[in-house]
Amino acid sequence: MSIANTHDLPGLKAHFVRTIIDHDEIVAGAIHLGEPKHVGIVASLWARSIFVVATVLGCGSCRRGRLPPQYCQLKRTLAVLSTIALVHAAEAASATGLNSLILDQVHKMPSGGKYSVSHVAKIKLQSAAHFESGKFFVIPTKPYVSFCSGATYLVFIRTIEQLRDSGELKLDYATLNQLIIRDQHDGEGVWGRWNANGPGTARLFYELGLGRNFTDFEQAQPGDFMKIFWNNNVGQRESGHSVIFLGTSQHPDGEYVRFWSSNIGMGYGEKEVPRAKIANAIFSRLEAPANLIRINNAPLTDSYLGSLLRKKSNIAEARQKCGI
Repeated sequence: MSIANTHDLPGLKAHFVRTIIDHDEIVAGAIHLGEPKHVGIVASLWARSIFVVATVLGCGSCRRGRLPPQYCQLKRTLAVLSTIALVHAAEAASATGLNSLILDQVHKMPSGGKYSVSHVAKIKLQSAAHFESGKFFVIPTKPYVSFCSGATYLVFIRTIEQLRDSGELKLDYATLNQLIIRDQHDGEGVWGRWNANGPGTARLFYELGLGRNFTDFEQAQPGDFMKIFWNNNVGQRESGHSVIFLGTSQHPDGEYVRFWSSNIGMGYGEKEVPRAKIANAIFSRLEAPANLIRINNAPLTDSYLGSLLRKKSNIAEARQKCGI
């Protein structure tokens, strides 16, 4: 993935990692996390209200002449709306649960260490997420040498493994084998897609149907995966950051965005930057992890992501490639 601003990091670029992305100092301040559970509650109450109205406006009343015939059509319309509302409520509750699980995994990750793109960082990442006897063991060990896309991928793997442990998710061996971190090139396999230049995570989510991608900060919830673009470039000349969104807060000089990742100068941890410094952002919300099985029928390498190491692109193409 792309290199950060040159005044923050020398222009080194290891093959195994493309994203080196962070340049702002931590700014102390309160943060107001969203309350996504309210979405499901409101949607559910709305659905129930519609259902009650639809029940009261029964067709029997029309036949008995108590209500005009058009109320029959109104009842059918309200019944359809009720069904749609209940579906959306269920989807919202499911997404909220997965975001909470992702945040739980973030809290279980270590703090600190060293941000690095060296060969040692690659080895530490592979050892932290080793696969043995059909199970992922995601255990970062000291010294914590890490980089951003590797940090968010570890949280993703931890989330998948937690769902498997609880019996909520079942994946065959072939799919689990696809999640292993090896020496994949950009765009190759699951890790190669996640670690590629450009919107790697969002492209993976769109390609496999793992969840929805969007760019509206108003829709973002803590626990969403997020690709930050510090400039308007995508691909060869981009400067970005792979993070997990935690929320926003207001400061005297404007709105700040808070996130977790492996950050330059601090390693694993939370950071807060002015929203004005973020040129573009793509959020990815995990909603259907069972669709990871689709990687077995996907092309070995995503040609779009594979090309971004050499190709200059833009945010418009990135949005299009991610279904936004």
